[in-house]
Amino acid sequence: MFTVSVETHFWASHQLVLADGSKEPLHRHNWSVTADVSSEKLNSMGLVMDFRQLKAMVDKTIAEFDNMALDKIDYLRRNNISAENMAGYIYEKLEPKLPQGVKLEAVRVVEEPGCSAKFAK
Repeated sequence: MFTVSVETHFWASHQLVLADGSKEPLHRHNWSVTADVSSEKLNSMGLVMDFRQLKAMVDKTIAEFDNMALDKIDYLRRNNISAENMAGYIYEKLEPKLPQGVKLEAVRVVEEPGCSAKFAK
């Protein structure tokens, strides 16, 4: 199995709804997103897939987040705007865009250095 990864970033603000129903103050992060994809075989160029193509797919998937308050996204507003929910949301949006034979292994979202969440199936 061969695996490749790309990482990209976006700025966005969020606030978690806490267990008691109160909300954190709205705050901003420079979020980082890493997508890991794999394939049993390499393509005719000797690649799982082109890094530029994969990065463009991830960038397009997260473009809706850049420089905005994440509570504007219905799914996130309904499910709390955590790094965990962000990773799952990005995974579900990115997976169908991949070429045949390429599997999305995981999406990792870093909210701030040292604090990340990963979603994988």
